[in-house]
Amino acid sequence: MMQQMRRNTKWIMILAVLAFAGLMFFEWGMDITGQSSGSLGEIGSVNGTPVLYDQYMGTYRRLYDQAAESQEDPITGAQIKELEDDAWEEMVNSIVIEQELERRGIVVTDEELINAARYYPPPEVVADPNYHTDGVFDVAKYQRFISVASRDVLLSLEAYYRNLIPRTKLLRQIGSGVYVSDGDLWDAYRSSHERTAVRYVSFDPLVRVSDEEFEISPDEVAGYYDEKMEDFFVAASAKVVVVPIPKTPKATDTAAVLTRIEELRQAVLDGEDFGELARAESADEGSAPEGGDLGVFAKSAMVLPFDSAVFASPIGRVTPPVRSSFGVHIIEVMERWGQDSARARHILRRFERTDDSEIELYTVADSLEELGESIALSEAAAALGLEADTVEFLETFPFIPGVGDASEGADWAFDPEIPEGEASPVFENRDAFYSVELISREPSRYLTLEEAEHSIRSSIAVDKKVEVAMAEARALVDEVRSGRTLDEVAREMGAGEVGETVPFSRVEEVPGLGRYNAAIGAAFGLEVGEVSDAVRAGQNVLVVERVSWEAADSAAWLAQLDAQRSQLMGALRDQRMSNWIEGLRESADVVDRRDEVLNRPEEEQQLQLPAIF
Repeated sequence: MMQQMRRNTKWIMILAVLAFAGLMFFEWGMDITGQSSGSLGEIGSVNGTPVLYDQYMGTYRRLYDQAAESQEDPITGAQIKELEDDAWEEMVNSIVIEQELERRGIVVTDEELINAARYYPPPEVVADPNYHTDGVFDVAKYQRFISVASRDVLLSLEAYYRNLIPRTKLLRQIGSGVYVSDGDLWDAYRSSHERTAVRYVSFDPLVRVSDEEFEISPDEVAGYYDEKMEDFFVAASAKVVVVPIPKTPKATDTAAVLTRIEELRQAVLDGEDFGELARAESADEGSAPEGGDLGVFAKSAMVLPFDSAVFASPIGRVTPPVRSSFGVHIIEVMERWGQDSARARHILRRFERTDDSEIELYTVADSLEELGESIALSEAAAALGLEADTVEFLETFPFIPGVGDASEGADWAFDPEIPEGEASPVFENRDAFYSVELISREPSRYLTLEEAEHSIRSSIAVDKKVEVAMAEARALVDEVRSGRTLDEVAREMGAGEVGETVPFSRVEEVPGLGRYNAAIGAAFGLEVGEVSDAVRAGQNVLVVERVSWEAADSAAWLAQLDAQRSQLMGALRDQRMSNWIEGLRESADVVDRRDEVLNRPEEEQQLQLPAIF
């Protein structure tokens, strides 16, 4: 069972992510300070099981902390909304899984608990250098620790494994029966390793067939419209005035970064220790603790400007500043082996706003919001030296040039309670601050037949042109199969030069043929020298002749069979788990009362804020 746990770490950790929180919230009834707290109570339920505010906030704060640690920029309002929804989804999943464990009677024995605690520590412990010997996790050190651990630590470990082990058993039950035959594995391997080359003739319908060669009747247009009505759905749209405040560094910020990197270079030239400066000043979190040392790397392993500097600079001499997509570097080549590989260290400074510039950015954003409350947004922008633009965007694709993802602005603009002419608060995403002023909204609808007629006629025309091209291609095939050459017939029919490919596999994009289409399938279904039937590939029509074939190496396949089977079985188990959870969710009675409970009047909430605040 423990080997099963290790093989399925991904899903086990998803299922067990609330282990410690579960002990705290479900059994102890405490907040994260360890004390009982006031609560806003239930914010929803899953099949009658309440989702408590404390549980939800504990999950949200964990996700928030993870997101904050994984990025340099502050968490934006749009991210907060996503994290709130992610926390809710995680709570719902956790409860339906807990209910399923109970329904199946899955439990953990004391023997399993003790064995797991002794020999299979949590991943955070395995990663802790305090339990390493020579850089490798030392189970003996861990076992010495738990032999003298306090009661609280042992209770925490017990809670972890009492949650983890039943979920491992559940995963094993759900994944049982997943099987991949050798035949399926060979087919998958052959798809990427069997290779063929073809010659081909293209009968491009859009080039060869004119609109005058056919007619499109009103009945055809109406029939197409009725059959493909969903293609003519138009999402709700909003027209707004938008004022973006980009976060990109200004010229003065860039100048400050270049000045600082020059100062650091001069400091090294004056005798200061490169490694100490890297530890204190470099923005490369990976190499800074190592004094900027990047270790040994091959030529072309780094981005081009950096790579060029490393393999052109004298060993032991600090380079002038080198710009790359990461920022600006000074580099010292420590060792180099010709033009094959090198060892170097660097100090990186990213192009970002200075503290003063950032304060100025926030000040402008605050001023825009304040002015937008009393005057038109375009006037507020002009007063602050900002650009205002009028744009229209769809509710299903809230992208605004100069802003990027404007999901928060879209949520605000499509709120039916927002009147036309009102300006929004200032929103923030990864790239900019921005405010919008609503000009108008258009509800979702379907295009009328008249509005859609032009595009319908274009689509029907393509199909008719393809039909004409298919007839021409079939005529070519008949001639070639009667004994004439492909080149001869193609010239006679005005189809141009016969194209030829390099060898390719079933999964590759092939110039002239495309990818994952009937032409690729036809190429692998022919004998060498055989010509295919006419085939449609997207909007093109092709005839292909196979000219070479290279079989997949069965010995090489057998050598990697175990790894291939393990990888594919893991993917299938993941898919089964996803489908299983989705099935539980679809059949569950989920009540989400977050808006109702969390948006109470402020004076009510102040009386019940939990201790985590």
